[in-house]
Amino acid sequence: MISVAMCTYNGAIFLPEQLESIANQIVPVDELVVCDDGSTDDTIQVLRSFSEKLPFPVFIHQNEKNLGSTKNFEKCLSLCRGDIIFFSDQDDAWREDKVKKQIAYFEAHPEIDAVFSDAMIMDDDSKPTGHTIWEEIEFNEAAQNKWMHGESHEILFKGFVVTGATLAIRKSALPALMPFPTHIPDFIHDAYIAMILSLQEKIEFINEPLVSYRIHASQQVGFGAKVEYVRFRDRFSRDRDEKLIPLQEKADKLEELYLLLLQVPLYPKDKLRKLRAAKNHFSKRANLPKNRVRRFVPVVTDMINGKYSFSSKDWWLPVFGDLFE
Repeated sequence: MISVAMCTYNGAIFLPEQLESIANQIVPVDELVVCDDGSTDDTIQVLRSFSEKLPFPVFIHQNEKNLGSTKNFEKCLSLCRGDIIFFSDQDDAWREDKVKKQIAYFEAHPEIDAVFSDAMIMDDDSKPTGHTIWEEIEFNEAAQNKWMHGESHEILFKGFVVTGATLAIRKSALPALMPFPTHIPDFIHDAYIAMILSLQEKIEFINEPLVSYRIHASQQVGFGAKVEYVRFRDRFSRDRDEKLIPLQEKADKLEELYLLLLQVPLYPKDKLRKLRAAKNHFSKRANLPKNRVRRFVPVVTDMINGKYSFSSKDWWLPVFGDLFE
């Protein structure tokens, strides 16, 4: 049985296109479960209207209070009855063979609990931008090879790769994953699922754009703000706290993630060694002495040991900043 879990919130404008793409799948789904998080537009009316002509049952649940995306998806997933559950955003569009491709992957790989894919980026008018989400996040051939050779968790330690809108999962994997944590900023349900399953080596990918992923005009193209390099001359004039506070915030976030993953009894804990090293690196950078001479030994030590690769692929830039700013 195949379920689709969709969470909605004021999505009426783009929802029909997504519903039509789900209805037009080559391999049909068996149910659509929708959890609405308090929409004030016509989302519910759109869902009810489409449910009358869709070839599968639609179960609409309206939350009495706003749960937020993570807890709303948790509720939605728990209500799905399918053996395989497809995650769905409200404003994208599926390629007609998305379900077929991902179901075939599960059938060919019974040891895998989840599979995700690339996606084409489209704008508000449903026009392709010519880019994919993997291009945006640099999930390139080298990163894909690392993933396939058991290093997927180390890729995820550095940032998000798995987009929930492309994800499908076996329902049998969910009891060990829920409830989803909510205390780490930006670490939402799909990031948590991907992280735990990667540590278990139970999540893989299909190297095709099976979804058209909508980036709205109000969003910056890409996923999160692009990191802007600090200009050379500004390195000697900006306030030191402007440099150190983000480093401490990064260290604190990695510390929270590390402590969370330590509590999950589903994988060997030695897989967290690079996460621990990363949090220690950022903490060290955030607490370097103001005196430049005293910074030399800790900075050079981390440089020699390759720790600055946690900070940037262009590792020499943070090295220079830590030595001289």
